[in-house]
Amino acid sequence: MVEVDGQLLRVGVRRGARHRPPLLIFNGIGANLELLEPFTAALGGIETIVFDVPGVGGSPAPKWPYRFWQLARLADRLLVQLGHDRQVDVLGVSWGGALAQQYALQYPQRCRRLVLAATSSGALMLPGRFSVLSKMVSARRYADPDHLRKIGPQLYGGVFRRRPELLAHHGRHMRSPRGRGYFYQLLAVWGWSSLFWLPLLRQPTLVMAGSDDPIVPLVNAKVLVTLIRSARLHVVDDGHLFLVTRALRTARAVRDFLGEGPPQDHAAAHAG
Repeated sequence: MVEVDGQLLRVGVRRGARHRPPLLIFNGIGANLELLEPFTAALGGIETIVFDVPGVGGSPAPKWPYRFWQLARLADRLLVQLGHDRQVDVLGVSWGGALAQQYALQYPQRCRRLVLAATSSGALMLPGRFSVLSKMVSARRYADPDHLRKIGPQLYGGVFRRRPELLAHHGRHMRSPRGRGYFYQLLAVWGWSSLFWLPLLRQPTLVMAGSDDPIVPLVNAKVLVTLIRSARLHVVDDGHLFLVTRALRTARAVRDFLGEGPPQDHAAAHAG
């Protein structure tokens, strides 16, 4: 637990090589840091920093709602408290991908490289089906394993359509968002869009997308790649949660992009 500007944050740090920038990760909506464990383990020697957003996982909810620019500032001050006062690489997944875009805009000298996974430009995205997005309004899937098994295949797509039993393993690592936490995350992204300022991003960017993503259809990744000046697209044959279900494969792509070699053998054992 780390206190930043009066806000307690539950932080997970996986130590790695000190000769290169650490990877700051912004997680998806309602998601606690344990859900990314298969991916961070598969990254091998890359140091990773991920924290539970206020009101999610082990971080208590704040009194008042927040916007993305405030969370970006909170994350930057967290990095300073952890001893990182130079450049970092940034990865954001889904909701966290929007926050990662905000961070890259807000701290251009701080963010060296940017990875955007299963995400979009925000309010002006090309959305999935209403029947899918309506299930995102509630955080019930984080607290009710039966509900997760029922809606998971349709919500997340990919391998979960063929092997819904995998949702039970994924669900065991979930922690229900605290009180107002999930609602505050929804408010943070409400009306937010990066569409008009994406060309201002100068960081080399890897845009990763699932070929069968019901929440963020693939076309949104193509929009990001078109508008970000130094971006390239990597499509994964899976659904919305490919960072977890294809941990080793996606970690290899991220390592290559960040300038590392292939994952170490021990990472494969953790990735599953």
